[in-house]
Amino acid sequence: MTSPFDQPLNRQDTCSVKLDDRKAVFGREDVIPVWVADMDFAAPEAVTRALSERAAHPVYGYTLFPDSLYQSVMDWFRERHGWEIKRHWILMAPGVVPSLHAACMAYAGPGGGVIVQPPVYPPFFSSVRLSGREIIENPLVCDETGYYRMDLEHLEACAARPDARLLMLCSPHNPVGRIWSEQELEAVLDIARRHDLVVISDEIHCDLTFADMPRHRMLATLAQPNDRLITAIAPSKSFNIPGLGLSALIIPDREKRSAMQAVFDSLHLPQCNPFSIAGFEAGYRSGGPWLNDLMSYLQKNRDFVVDTVNARLPGITTRAPEGTYLVWLDCRGMGLDDAALKRFFVQEAGVGMNPGVSFGEQGSGYMRLNIGCPRAVLADVLQRIESALEGGQL
Repeated sequence: MTSPFDQPLNRQDTCSVKLDDRKAVFGREDVIPVWVADMDFAAPEAVTRALSERAAHPVYGYTLFPDSLYQSVMDWFRERHGWEIKRHWILMAPGVVPSLHAACMAYAGPGGGVIVQPPVYPPFFSSVRLSGREIIENPLVCDETGYYRMDLEHLEACAARPDARLLMLCSPHNPVGRIWSEQELEAVLDIARRHDLVVISDEIHCDLTFADMPRHRMLATLAQPNDRLITAIAPSKSFNIPGLGLSALIIPDREKRSAMQAVFDSLHLPQCNPFSIAGFEAGYRSGGPWLNDLMSYLQKNRDFVVDTVNARLPGITTRAPEGTYLVWLDCRGMGLDDAALKRFFVQEAGVGMNPGVSFGEQGSGYMRLNIGCPRAVLADVLQRIESALEGGQL
């Protein structure tokens, strides 16, 4: 039976970064784009309907955040994640990436140390550098099966540095796909308490978890009242609406909440977009059934990719991610440096992926593949790579 997610959707000439920026990023316009983390699927009908209904009113003026928006967040996280959020904890924000920058400014201080755990989403690095803070790397450890874990002993040493002020946690992790265990998360909180660290937990992928994998646990559900914790959430990945650019920060501590608000105020952020508000609320209110269907489809995509890569692509291996729609390909067996690796996939295979080295030097030799697209597209991607490998292009 054909799934609605199998239907091709032409995004070209819609000012899509994923499609229309291919020439600038890859040097050619005909690569299959399986890179930037949005999906080639129509958003839930409820989201489109909410946007259309809002557009029907011809005045698009300055807009308040309605009480119903906050309630949609509280309802979603109570029902989906067992997390009781209080209304006054919620601070609306112009996106998770701007929130990372703001967290550095609010909690680290000029020259302060910010701990990141590479390989990790590139803005974790750029937010620290661009805000004039210092990166403290606590690299993840990978075993021979491709399974990543935190180096907690090294994290303790990083946290003990006198300049350490902030830890940026990515949960579920982008790009390695880990869902951190309750024991790992408890250890992170213990370390933060001992060393007076603020933790910002980027949980934008919290809804994108697979039925056959461990359940995602929101870090805040393990926290104690005095923990210095900020949780970044958004419906953007869950319902494929990242272009609407609205997120939320959950900050129980009043002092920490005020510090973040002060940074946003200093930059005059955010200006409330009426369409962002409509899409945000509609996703959390009515997007649940669509998300359930999406995750079933993505799980089949994941299994198809993992099985095909490990069976048919010599020099490349991968492991099924526990969460996200991103697959981390270990291409070190191809024996290429990072420039040659990207060149092979772009020029010989005609496939555009994110180079692993962009996630930190620990990602050298890897590529990140976005499986949020029709399965036929993934079949074409893998066939192109297989043909390029068989063609002796190496």
